[in-house]
Amino acid sequence: MTLIIRDQLVNPPTWLASFRDLTLYCNVFLHDPVVIESEDPDPYYRWIKPKGGMDFIEDFVRPGSEDGLHLDIENNYPRTVVTDRITPENVHHLIAMIRGARGI
Repeated sequence: MTLIIRDQLVNPPTWLASFRDLTLYCNVFLHDPVVIESEDPDPYYRWIKPKGGMDFIEDFVRPGSEDGLHLDIENNYPRTVVTDRITPENVHHLIAMIRGARGI
């Protein structure tokens, strides 16, 4: 199942190291392709690429164009895990929520 991360969750207060940990876990251990949903991917790509944030991201997609599990700041889709940031304090909880939404 594709994990679709809302572009706003790439920005602070998200910690890029925690973002990378989350995408690594979902890609390597859950075998999920991970994409970022964005209308304008260029600034997000320029922000995270030099910091290693694209290591486990497959691509950017337009909002609503991909089916999968959404990690978002609001509940816009049926399968959505809602959060306002990805930090060391909540990354394990987010992983548990993603695993639960996948039925694992």
